[in-house]
Amino acid sequence: MSVRTIVGAVNHALMTEMALDPSVVVFGEDVGLEGGVFRATVGLQSTYGVDRCFDTPLSEGGIVGAAIGMAVAGLKPVVEIQFAGFSYPAFDQLASHAARLRNRTRGSMEVPLVVRMPYGGGIGAPEHHSESPEVLYAHVPGLKVVVPSTPHDAKGLLIAAIRDHDPVIFMEPKRIYRSLKQEVPDDAYTIEIGRARVVRPGSDLTLVSYGAQIKEAAEATAQLHELGVSVELVDLRTIYPYDLETIIESLRRTGRILVVHEGPQSFGVAGEIITSVLEEAFLYLEAPPARLCGADTIFPLPRGEHHYLIDPQRIAAAAVELAAYQP
Repeated sequence: MSVRTIVGAVNHALMTEMALDPSVVVFGEDVGLEGGVFRATVGLQSTYGVDRCFDTPLSEGGIVGAAIGMAVAGLKPVVEIQFAGFSYPAFDQLASHAARLRNRTRGSMEVPLVVRMPYGGGIGAPEHHSESPEVLYAHVPGLKVVVPSTPHDAKGLLIAAIRDHDPVIFMEPKRIYRSLKQEVPDDAYTIEIGRARVVRPGSDLTLVSYGAQIKEAAEATAQLHELGVSVELVDLRTIYPYDLETIIESLRRTGRILVVHEGPQSFGVAGEIITSVLEEAFLYLEAPPARLCGADTIFPLPRGEHHYLIDPQRIAAAAVELAAYQP
């Protein structure tokens, strides 16, 4: 076991899989010599050579398009988009080709591709550096979307994504890249894609979140415990496919649900979860489902970030209101 940050766990997962599987290749803008803008790929090129870890031109569409061809040909490309907000030029390749090739060829072709992208705000960055576009990719049939919240999960989920036979969008919460440290096994292990984690058990309310927002949700849960409100915190880990079974099982115990995420509210992950809960578990509800999400606006510039980001106090206030609801 070694103590690692999330970015360190990502690096170790790549190191581990490249050592075990010579078909794994890593490329993107500045990922080779420089080790990536956040240093997630540092040491890969010096360890495995320029044929397996290399820099590319500044063309997200070209990066992902080339990766699709490599995947179909038998390699396992892991590509980095420097920021999630830069991924839109590659959306056509992902939605029109990566997500469809298995269906288009009636199963004769697979696309074992991983697209890594740091996402979210809170680092004082300019436009296109702070988006949370996970729902765009979750809406595309054929793509899987994974969002870890801890170093342990980051390594296990990334290895699972690399070994998956389908394309995976792996979104890394850059706000907590280095703020969390945790013991992480040194060997190769996987965490099942599509399986949520109960971070903390509770009996009064189910709080569902993921990615960087789990840190604030955990702080709010601790505050609520001091107030006598018992919250069960569920980390989705995976946006698509997501673990509705675990959510409903938690709701069966608590009767109330609050979904929190940084991305915009309209047509978001929270809306999907709440709709599914209403369809599948309406009779367990003791209060209307609630959501606390980012605003339906472009992410603000650094001086305005605090107006957009959801802090533990806002989560705790929403949870107290929901816990106190009486029909």
